[in-house]
Amino acid sequence: MQRLLFPPFRALKGRQCLQLLAPRAAPRAQCDCIRRPLRPGQYSTISEVALQSGRGTVSLPSKAAERVVGRWLLVCSGTVAGAVILGGVTRLTESGLSMVDWHLIKEMKPPTSQEEWEAEFQRYQQFPEFKILNHDMTLTEFKFIWYMEYSHRMWGRLVGLAYILPAAYFWRKGWLSRGMKGRVLALCGLVCFQGLLGWYMVKSGLEEKPDSHDIPRVSQYRLAAHLGSALVLYCASLWTSLSLLLPPHKLPETRALLWLRRFAHGTAGLVFLTALSGAFVAGLDAGLVYNSFPKMGDSWIPEDLFTFSPILRNVFENPTTVQFDHRILGITSVTAVTVLYFLSRRIPLPRRTKMAAVTLLALAYTQGSVLFNFIFKISDLDEGIRNI
Repeated sequence: MQRLLFPPFRALKGRQCLQLLAPRAAPRAQCDCIRRPLRPGQYSTISEVALQSGRGTVSLPSKAAERVVGRWLLVCSGTVAGAVILGGVTRLTESGLSMVDWHLIKEMKPPTSQEEWEAEFQRYQQFPEFKILNHDMTLTEFKFIWYMEYSHRMWGRLVGLAYILPAAYFWRKGWLSRGMKGRVLALCGLVCFQGLLGWYMVKSGLEEKPDSHDIPRVSQYRLAAHLGSALVLYCASLWTSLSLLLPPHKLPETRALLWLRRFAHGTAGLVFLTALSGAFVAGLDAGLVYNSFPKMGDSWIPEDLFTFSPILRNVFENPTTVQFDHRILGITSVTAVTVLYFLSRRIPLPRRTKMAAVTLLALAYTQGSVLFNFIFKISDLDEGIRNI
């Protein structure tokens, strides 16, 4: 980690940076000019100004500081990606409602004795998920789902520390420009908001609903907001990091390049919308309604697509419509990524841009193949159950 974040410190060992610490004489007179001595309170280097102001620190050269901040944000974006993956695993194992309260510091210590575990299990038994879905769960099974949710929450705290502590350090050292300070403040604020939103989402699955006999689950709206804010945090951190680490390419502003840039932005928005629709699928368990592809059951357009009233409610609350929309958005996203790849081949682009287009295309088709394989496995399982 030290080698990743702090290689620019070597720049301080050089002779040029050491010269910053010493008073610099006024320039020699040239062309019969008179050499003027420095007046009291006048300083020849930035470091002298910092020392006189009482800070006692020497700022890194701007390029070196940008590399440090860029690598830090790159690490932060990786931690956010890990949180999203761990959150998906928590969702698949149905572990998200196992911890029924939230404390910033207190819950960092897990139960250790048998009495503490039994007390935690008794608290869980008072909520709908145990009463309706897991009424025959054992303490050993509860420990598994509890540790899954616990690991997700602890990872979230690690993400928060990875943003806030280095940000405060870099701010104090003066390594952040005025524009970068605003970005870092926004990122740290989004991290805190993400944690509060996560508990707000979990809380929706712990509420008693006397008029409903459905399986307890979190609100699909809050789940989509939780995932969406995490994706925004990841993309903003990664974009800012790469803008600091990679030198910009100056390309001629041709019409083809302008169209490619606009199409890339539209594709990114489409992929983001597809991910949000996936959160609605997960929140409603809509993926289990139809397990055949490309048709949904025996028809291309299912009959129960608009059974809710008003019609707009179907888009967010009807499992059939939610799955149908997610399929359409997924196919459209893969098509857009494919078109973007072929458009990029028609324009002379830098090597790293071409590699990014190829990687994006490979990931899109890998995602699609994994999804198709999952649907076919579920379909085979369903067919086997029917034949029993």
